[in-house]
Amino acid sequence: MSARIAVLATGGTIASVATDHGVVATRTAGSLVDGLGIADVEVETIDLMTIGSYRMTLEHLRRISDAVADLLSRTDRPVDGIVITHGTDTMEETAILLDLVHDDPRPVVLTGAQRAGDAEAGDGPRNLTDAVRVAASAEARDHGVVIVFDGAVLPARGTRKLHTEALHAFGSVNGTELGTVGPGGVHLVADIIRPKPLPRPDSRLDVTRVDLVESYPGADDALLHAAVRAGATGIVLAGTGLGNTNPQIVAAATELVSEGIALVVSTRVPEGPVRGVYGSGGGADLTAAGIPCASGLPASQVRILLALWLSQNRGADMSALAGVVASHVYLDN
Repeated sequence: MSARIAVLATGGTIASVATDHGVVATRTAGSLVDGLGIADVEVETIDLMTIGSYRMTLEHLRRISDAVADLLSRTDRPVDGIVITHGTDTMEETAILLDLVHDDPRPVVLTGAQRAGDAEAGDGPRNLTDAVRVAASAEARDHGVVIVFDGAVLPARGTRKLHTEALHAFGSVNGTELGTVGPGGVHLVADIIRPKPLPRPDSRLDVTRVDLVESYPGADDALLHAAVRAGATGIVLAGTGLGNTNPQIVAAATELVSEGIALVVSTRVPEGPVRGVYGSGGGADLTAAGIPCASGLPASQVRILLALWLSQNRGADMSALAGVVASHVYLDN
């Protein structure tokens, strides 16, 4: 019996065509699947939304999560896997949200394209074909949510967009590649240990504001306070190096934590751990203030983890947050 795969379309470059006002997402899931040459897989198409992922909000991400949960819980015409076509700009955010809550052995695969659907030598058809192959593969079960792009199969956790235009656009900050997919089939060579899933998001996520503040030479505390004034209940500090800032930011962060704002330390560096090593404004001062460090996830994904947790745990103390961070990031990379 052939595998049944649902292709859930959300827009992005893979669904885009050139217009007088720039490249715009317009194509349906059915048009993306037509002519792919995957007759040995039963494909169901669903159009959830058709937008560029640079326009997405937490509500859009939550709606995608809801759609995935509905498909996986369906008892009539059950699916063996799900493919989500998505814009590359924020694919890493949607991928981590889905993986944080994924509690099913069936694979969920995200893919997209770097070249528009009407571009010569577009990469969308190949990526979508590869994604369907992975979703239909028994080998991909129990691997959680993955990103399939340019022949690579990558874990959702720690994977980020690394190039604005190159076809090989995604890579893992942990150096983790699960395997490859191509004309020769699906070949997965690595397993990952996945933590216990978190509760699925609800509409509270839509209105949970978590801001991302980066440190740089001469940075002060203005952006931290501005974020809180704008309604942020959480902030991810993307420090330099191992997660360093400066004395003014440390003082402001310590004050905000005492006022109930949730903070997590990340780094602006693509690879390597986040650790409280340096004093005098460095990460050691932040950890001393009770602010947890998050290694192995890009700051963009740490933000999603914090938003999901805050949407369900308003008023919880920083020690509880530290436990969640420790459980859902890689600390030994």
